[in-house]
Amino acid sequence: MEKTLLSLGHGFSAQGLAKRLLPQGWRVIGTSRKPEKLSLFQEQGVVPLEWPCDLEQALQGVTHVLTSISPDAEGDPVMRLGRQALLDAAPHLEWVGYLSTTGVYGDHDGGWVDETSPTEPATVRGRRRVLAEQEWLDVTGLPVHVFRLAGIYGPGRGPFAKLRKGIAQRVIKKNQVFSRTHVDDIAQVLEASINKPNPGRIYNVCDDDPQPPEIVIEYAAELLGMEPPPAVPFEEAEMSPMARSFYSDSKRVRNDRIKDELGVVLKYPDFKNALQAMLEEERQS
Repeated sequence: MEKTLLSLGHGFSAQGLAKRLLPQGWRVIGTSRKPEKLSLFQEQGVVPLEWPCDLEQALQGVTHVLTSISPDAEGDPVMRLGRQALLDAAPHLEWVGYLSTTGVYGDHDGGWVDETSPTEPATVRGRRRVLAEQEWLDVTGLPVHVFRLAGIYGPGRGPFAKLRKGIAQRVIKKNQVFSRTHVDDIAQVLEASINKPNPGRIYNVCDDDPQPPEIVIEYAAELLGMEPPPAVPFEEAEMSPMARSFYSDSKRVRNDRIKDELGVVLKYPDFKNALQAMLEEERQS
């Protein structure tokens, strides 16, 4: 049977997975609300589908599902729209992936967390994610896997663009530490899970090297041969509410499970080799 992935909310991370699956003969269907994105999907070899859609129809012939759609105040939109359709499709679904966030752990004052740590998010966004994870995991018979992604970066998304535009900030907040993950490593984790399904399992997806955000900006500036932006205390930094909310959590995220259970060897185990590779790729293209 042909392997077919239905990617709901086919964004940056899901597109990384599609790049790995399409050369292997997979059929990938990607949904979006935006017409310009649907046109791009077609160019990438992905079957475009406007969201919201008839999920019962969309799931015909589908073997795998990945959802990247964020929850809202009323819960998970996919569950709201298509819970029954997913239940009906469950017998022929081999794997379902839900992309969540390490924000579900809340603030640990720079301490380490793993998949067994309590979920105590301080933000509304984090609380919605916890509820959405549970909505998916509670669907009987659906082979759901949850992936808690750290801060995502990759080509076109990261510190280089901000530095070049002059909008990067070196925000200083005592004991602030983030974990990160490159989009290529997200893709390989998802593919490894598809090849070794374990329904109900939760995986942290991050690199080995949590660091304060200002350290990353400083190193990116060094690679570009630029002066780093001046240090700004967190309290004085001009930031959107969304950006500011990221600073409410400080933690280091463990990734042993993706290595021990899925056999993943990170392509980018730390931000330095990732930024070097991204810059080299830019120069070659």
